[in-house]
Amino acid sequence: MATNGETKTESTNGEQVSRHQEVGHKSLLQSDALYQYILETSVYPREPEAMKELREVTAKHPWNIMTTSADEGQFLNMLLKLVNAKNTMEIGVFTGYSLLATALALPEDGKILAMDINRDNYEVGLPIIEKAGVAHKIEFKEGPALPVLDEMIAEGKYHGTYDFIFVDADKDNYINYHKRLIDLVKVGGLIGYDNTLWNGSVVAPPDAPLRKYVRYYRDFVLELNKALAADPRIEICMLPVGDGITLCRRVS
Repeated sequence: MATNGETKTESTNGEQVSRHQEVGHKSLLQSDALYQYILETSVYPREPEAMKELREVTAKHPWNIMTTSADEGQFLNMLLKLVNAKNTMEIGVFTGYSLLATALALPEDGKILAMDINRDNYEVGLPIIEKAGVAHKIEFKEGPALPVLDEMIAEGKYHGTYDFIFVDADKDNYINYHKRLIDLVKVGGLIGYDNTLWNGSVVAPPDAPLRKYVRYYRDFVLELNKALAADPRIEICMLPVGDGITLCRRVS
């Protein structure tokens, strides 16, 4: 995929239609041209140089669709500043675009516990993160996150200590993450779950032609969305940014 711009594909009636080819493009906007306008007017002109470099490096990765989109990266960066986050966690790192957006937003003594099962992907972006001068804010742990979370909860000292937690990982474990993260985020703190509109498949009919991985994870995403809506411990806001992000503010 190219890092920006559009390509033309032909529809069944021969009409030329525009299909956006932005790496990490998961926008649910009906108009690709409108999404491109957002990127070129608001996102790219203000994107930090380090994030631009990491976005372009990630574009060459064979799994580049896994990256956080540029507009969502901008959103996360501003959100963290608005809530004055200092102690954060990220589950699912990939090459580190959202991680870098977070690290740049935190104060000099801010901290991020970052977890991913694949360190090789993280090391694609690590030189850029180091060059940006924010690597000291990151503690990276390779491996499944659930055992780490269980250990933290068992220790007791991490209860209610996190200002912000971002989850962009295995959708079939989102419910399991939530059961644990609600204890680790502070009252008034935020948890952000990515991909909660899941390619728009959450409203697709049962017989809709979906890619295999989209169909497989759809039920897990639907289960999460239902559970979050019914959870009295949080206030929620689902936003059509990227592939859908649900913000959960812990209230009790």
